[in-house]
Amino acid sequence: MLKILDRYILKRFIGTFFFSIALMLSIFIVFDISEKLQDFVAGKVPIKEIIFEHYLNFIPYYGNLFSPLFTFIAVILFTSKMAYKTEFVAILSSGTSFRRILRPYMIGAALITGMSLVLNHFIIPKSNKIRIGFEDKYINDGYNTEETSIYKQIAPGTILYLSDYNNHTNTSSQISIEKIVNNRQVSMLKAENMKWDSLSGTWSLTNVFERKIVYSTVKDSANPKKSKITFKETHKFYPSKKIKIDFAPKDMARFESKIEVLPYFELRDYILKEKQKGSSRIEFFEVEMYKRTAFPFATFILTIIGVSISSRKIRGGVGLHIALGLVLSCIYILFMHVSTTFATSGQGLRPLLAVWIPNIVFSFVAFFLYKRAQQ
Repeated sequence: MLKILDRYILKRFIGTFFFSIALMLSIFIVFDISEKLQDFVAGKVPIKEIIFEHYLNFIPYYGNLFSPLFTFIAVILFTSKMAYKTEFVAILSSGTSFRRILRPYMIGAALITGMSLVLNHFIIPKSNKIRIGFEDKYINDGYNTEETSIYKQIAPGTILYLSDYNNHTNTSSQISIEKIVNNRQVSMLKAENMKWDSLSGTWSLTNVFERKIVYSTVKDSANPKKSKITFKETHKFYPSKKIKIDFAPKDMARFESKIEVLPYFELRDYILKEKQKGSSRIEFFEVEMYKRTAFPFATFILTIIGVSISSRKIRGGVGLHIALGLVLSCIYILFMHVSTTFATSGQGLRPLLAVWIPNIVFSFVAFFLYKRAQQ
């Protein structure tokens, strides 16, 4: 059961957290409006869409993205004030241990972490779909990939080649689909153009050439003890042909559109599907999935660091506490970026470990500062 001290600290913690997050998001929105205002005016974007499709989804995304940092700032702000009013001295003098004081902080951190986990895995991906769709429509000029000579493994042993791809019309030119079995080509399909049929969920191809190869093993007439492999080819031409393959326009969407819009279970299934295809971008997808869990848990670590730093009076006051806190937060974010880059650049670091390394290292930092704090 929460005591008076717990309620007092928890109330100030949560209140300061939401106040700081509201203040910072207000600043973010002002800067975002000033940056995108010209695009809004030029595109004649309806105000209703700006508010409900962009900013209504902008707020939870960026609020949750920086929630550990906002938590850190909130802890430092109100804890420093408590320290400078000698409230901590009074609490410790009453026989309450520093460890006991941490309890309401941990309760507050648990509430924020739980909220962040739900947002990260289930709510924000759905809101991202609306936000990114809005940005692609009005800010990114409809977005069209500039990739050329595109190779994709759409199934085990099946390679799709596209000379180019147009996201606006969902068309491609000079396409080929090659199927390999036991290091041998068993079929090849080439077409001049390919267009997506959204009604049937198929691709319409024009000027199609199809080659199929059937292999067989026969005994060598010169040496019956030996055998040799023979093959037979068949060629067909079609003015047009419809095919259904494990490839759709969404696979050519912006990278962010592919992974940031998928809730947890859909992202997990998508990763399994991409592994079966032999995708080269598995690490990116896994980093995104693991970050959604690891980053919220940084709230506990940064809370302990914040309390340990700001619970003691130091020369420089609250400003120095905040400056020190911001430096540590920036180091954490930089550390997270570096470690995940190692995982996604083929350096041999597993995504799960890469995402959790900053938390592990900063846990030792938090423990060191906790031991040096007032006991």
